[in-house]
Amino acid sequence: MAGFILNLMGQQTTPLLSQLADLGVTILLFSIGLKLRVKNLVKPQVCAPATLHIVLSSAFFASLLLLLCVFNLPLFNELDWQSALLVGFAFSFSSTVFAVKVLEERGEMASLHGKIAIGILVMQDIFAVVFLAISTGKMPNIWALGLIAGLFIFRKVMFWVLSRSKHGELLPLFGFFFALVVGYHAFEFAGLKGDLGALIIGMIFAPHKKASELAKSLLNLKNVLLVGFFLNIGLNASISLNAFLIGLLLVLVLPVKVMLYYVLTNMFRLRARTSLLSAFTLSNYSEFGLIVCAVAASSGLIAPDWLAVVAIAVSITFILASPLNKRANEIYVKFEHLLQKFESPKRLEEELPVNLTDTRIVIFGMGRIGTGAYETIHCSHPNSVAGIDIKPEVVDKHIKRGRRVLLADATDPDFWQRVNHSSVEMVMLAMPKHMQNIYALEQLQASGYTGQVTAIANYPDQQKELEDMGVHSTYNFYLEAGSGFAEHVKEKLF
Repeated sequence: MAGFILNLMGQQTTPLLSQLADLGVTILLFSIGLKLRVKNLVKPQVCAPATLHIVLSSAFFASLLLLLCVFNLPLFNELDWQSALLVGFAFSFSSTVFAVKVLEERGEMASLHGKIAIGILVMQDIFAVVFLAISTGKMPNIWALGLIAGLFIFRKVMFWVLSRSKHGELLPLFGFFFALVVGYHAFEFAGLKGDLGALIIGMIFAPHKKASELAKSLLNLKNVLLVGFFLNIGLNASISLNAFLIGLLLVLVLPVKVMLYYVLTNMFRLRARTSLLSAFTLSNYSEFGLIVCAVAASSGLIAPDWLAVVAIAVSITFILASPLNKRANEIYVKFEHLLQKFESPKRLEEELPVNLTDTRIVIFGMGRIGTGAYETIHCSHPNSVAGIDIKPEVVDKHIKRGRRVLLADATDPDFWQRVNHSSVEMVMLAMPKHMQNIYALEQLQASGYTGQVTAIANYPDQQKELEDMGVHSTYNFYLEAGSGFAEHVKEKLF
């Protein structure tokens, strides 16, 4: 919005702002790569819906644009079937920037619907990068083979350096170097797309134990740079009444795109909630659509005014999609019975019911705090405690160490309907994001649970919010870490 307002006041973008915007997208793609595993992209529930959606969505938007050409409306009357297909292709993408921000805010990057949405977006990004490479005539050169081979040869050395980057300023500097130099510029030198290079380098580091910490170290700067990216969108748009009205018209047909996501993901054994939340995360138009249109406009394939149309549509859908995603669980609960009619009768292994029989204490969130609580309780009450986590790799790690840890999403209303918690006397909410604990508490109370609930918090205001909602006790691990440390020392001394 700030970019649009400055644009209307006669301001224009600057080379520095454009460079900052490009840096933001590069660091974003590197951060996405850090959280991705190749095996997640090749799963049928990711690659098949992504591919089908690109084809069907592009065909739908192209057909709509050609239909409107019949009425000889401004901008539409300049389209032929090739340019209509190009614009339709641009509108088939969903925003990676938006999805990552929404999922990080809610702590759902590791959830099944989060991984499905990000996987689909990465597939879309790959389609976009292939298009850009073809349309710009940029082909890999002889250095490309050497670069790819070098990455595999020196992978262990790269991991060794990351392991020794500790936890201070060297960690983000490591990220900048590999995202911008080894990723972006090395791939550009080899005739490959630099943004794709940053994504691939991130994916190479994804299996490393410090990948998550590396992503967090880049978070604040990435957010600042992305402000420049969105500001740049508004400053580059040539706003006119026709562009605004056409952008608004395309926003009105966005529900068709969202329903298509829902139907296609449902076809691959996902539950109704997983499909719905994935579709809501993708319920917008994309900044990559802008890039595609910018390349097409510079090549004379479409009129430059279509850039403004896409920019306006992207901006409006971001505004609409934000509250939609915030209320996603409420919407699911309201339309649950209707949505479940479209569910596949078969389920993926990740979405099977959870058994809590003979469990007295359940810990949600098996990170450092949850694991510490599990070990302490298990020592005094063996076989009465179970842990639950949203990340399959975390669950596998705990199972290998002999702990009873189950895979489930505590914020999922279906989970609380499928699980029998009649023997559970205490629930401990130890998830890292405050909103995750809030959502889980709401679902727990709605399921009729009457036992004790305790939760962790970062700040006193979060403790008060949890207590006002009925939590029996809260633990501020920032304030109380010192007390725990003192108790540990007392045990050693006395």
